[in-house]
Amino acid sequence: MAPPPCARARQQGRFRLSKHLKSARVAQGTGTPPAVTEAVERLLAQVAEGGDKAVRELSIRFDGLDRDSYRLTGAEIAACVASLTRQERADLEFAQDQIRNFAQAQRDTMLDLEIETLPGVVLGHRHIPVANVGCYVPGGQYPLLASAHMTVLTAKVAGCGRVITCAPPFRGQLASKIVAAQHLAGADEIYCLGGVQAIAAMGLGTETIAAVDMLAGPGNAYVAEAKRLLFGRVGIDLFAGPTETLVIADDSVDAEIVATDLLGQAEHGPNSPAVLITNSEKLARETLAEIARLLAILPTAAIAGKAWEDCGEIILCDSLDEMVAEADRIASEHVQVMTADPDYFLERLTNYGALFLGARTNVAFGDKVIGTNHTLPTLRAARYTGGLWVGKFLKTCTYQRILTDEAAARIGAIGSRLCHMEGFVGHAEQANIRVRRYGGRNVAYGAAVPAG
Repeated sequence: MAPPPCARARQQGRFRLSKHLKSARVAQGTGTPPAVTEAVERLLAQVAEGGDKAVRELSIRFDGLDRDSYRLTGAEIAACVASLTRQERADLEFAQDQIRNFAQAQRDTMLDLEIETLPGVVLGHRHIPVANVGCYVPGGQYPLLASAHMTVLTAKVAGCGRVITCAPPFRGQLASKIVAAQHLAGADEIYCLGGVQAIAAMGLGTETIAAVDMLAGPGNAYVAEAKRLLFGRVGIDLFAGPTETLVIADDSVDAEIVATDLLGQAEHGPNSPAVLITNSEKLARETLAEIARLLAILPTAAIAGKAWEDCGEIILCDSLDEMVAEADRIASEHVQVMTADPDYFLERLTNYGALFLGARTNVAFGDKVIGTNHTLPTLRAARYTGGLWVGKFLKTCTYQRILTDEAAARIGAIGSRLCHMEGFVGHAEQANIRVRRYGGRNVAYGAAVPAG
């Protein structure tokens, strides 16, 4: 019998003592279903061919929204901001301040560089903002206004010149709280567009929407596939799958807080993995019972319960080192550590999107307010990348200059011989002409510069 869509394949070759008190019923796939790819390809082609007319047709078809222009007017944006209560605006501005402050602190670590590596040879790099960025803010099942902070605001901190943003309507109307968040984050253009048509409009451009250079932001499987198919034509932040959470806990915490944190992320969707790694069998069994209790009262239990049934795991380990190894194997998007010594895991874990250390913090803080970015790698991509941050919106570009004739001749001579080792005579002549002009040596055309 094939395993059911979130159990992860076990890596081979290393004996482990861990055991599962609960296993996922379904294996989490990493590929996009062919039907999704084919549907997205058709929609992208439709927008590429039809431009604004196609965007309007698709918006009517999928979102039931018909407008002459999907770009919001200043009056519409002002009305959305004005619809916030005083407390809602204060809370939004507090969250955006935290995200802005941390993004700015990260930006401040990224210094331009210039160094004289040899006498007369100067090398350097500059961090250059991406000029045009398109940010997608999901809003179908939940109006995820926090994604506006994480994308729009971070791009603005990076210094991107034009940041546009799309979000679908919410229940047939402008998603007023999302629009307010987009505006307060500093968006230059705001569009009420969702799904593939939004990604296509930003990535391909239309008669009225200038194409961007980079796309950022989470979305459903169709949005993610549209970004994947456009990658190369434009840059993207990362490939995103269903939300994942991993809790590492010992008996320093109780089952209620563990179960709450697992279900709090499982409510994202029925295919969201929620995993507990522990060295306490007592905590593991009590967590199972507590999850059952909470699912009886959680308003989103239909979604969270399905995710837990299909994608939930409890892994019992014999040692802290084994807990580290299991966590690194899983390479989860979110890793929450609630143990007697969280720093043990901070110092040893290498594969995760974001760490949440200690019981006082949790993934929801990172999702909404604390300041770190919530757009993070999924599907084990944490093995090779981190999440969205200010550096994703910057291009680190190198430059070089040579200040003296002696340096040009020295580099030229060595470069000439290295080019000939590869059979690139034209390349070698770029070096040779400088040896002739700045070094005063008579080098035969097409020859390598002799040593000495």
